[in-house]
Amino acid sequence: MLNEMFGLQGRVAVVTGGAKGLGAWMSQALLSVGATVYVTSRKSADCDRFADEMNGRDYQGRCVSLPYDLADLRQIEQFASELQGREQKLDILVNNAGTTWGNALGEFPEKGWDRVMDLNLKAPFFLVQALLPLIKKAGDAGMPARIVNVGSSEGLHAPLLGNYSYSASKAGLHHLTRHLARHLAAEHINVNAIVPGAFLTKMMEQTGPEVMDKVVGEIPLRRMGEQGDIEGAVLLLCSAAGKYVTGAVLPVDGGWSGCL
Repeated sequence: MLNEMFGLQGRVAVVTGGAKGLGAWMSQALLSVGATVYVTSRKSADCDRFADEMNGRDYQGRCVSLPYDLADLRQIEQFASELQGREQKLDILVNNAGTTWGNALGEFPEKGWDRVMDLNLKAPFFLVQALLPLIKKAGDAGMPARIVNVGSSEGLHAPLLGNYSYSASKAGLHHLTRHLARHLAAEHINVNAIVPGAFLTKMMEQTGPEVMDKVVGEIPLRRMGEQGDIEGAVLLLCSAAGKYVTGAVLPVDGGWSGCL
């Protein structure tokens, strides 16, 4: 029963930014239930190291390093072309790669705005566009193909920090998710967003205990997200268990956004 609901044997997935942080956790979840997972980011060493590490574990799936800088439209096209040369279909696309920039309002630079928008909002749209022929081949009425966009709780409420382009890009990604879901439903492609809050990643651990304590104090469940929390969300949205879910913007943040 569980394998029928959550197993992904024979499925092909792409996870952008899939070798580090939340992306690595989502990649591991998909690998653990049998998917072939292509991880991509602009840092080839990270992708190669992660793929080697994952393929050395006792996972049902296989990890493939395919590094490209997806903030560059030309590299999106190159990535799609190479993937089309390797695979007949693409069952799952997880648009996770992202970046941020912080500055005071009066000092926020154009390059900080453009860099964040290019990777967080522009790249997911044009990657979907480039990979759509492969994604369409994967979907059918009984088992739709999946696109999962990774947003942020800071795109659901006004952030405290001056990361203006980040929160705006994630709010835009949430709405783009709904827009794509409506237009791709007839193609048997489900489009959803995972909206993480504060997670206990290595980057968060570097902020120090005082900052972490302050963040936890704002979360109704009084803890940060852990690896299993994001794994459960991505497996729901990518497996048979979530085949009737599309257009959802799913907060995974301990109640942070929903209880404000």
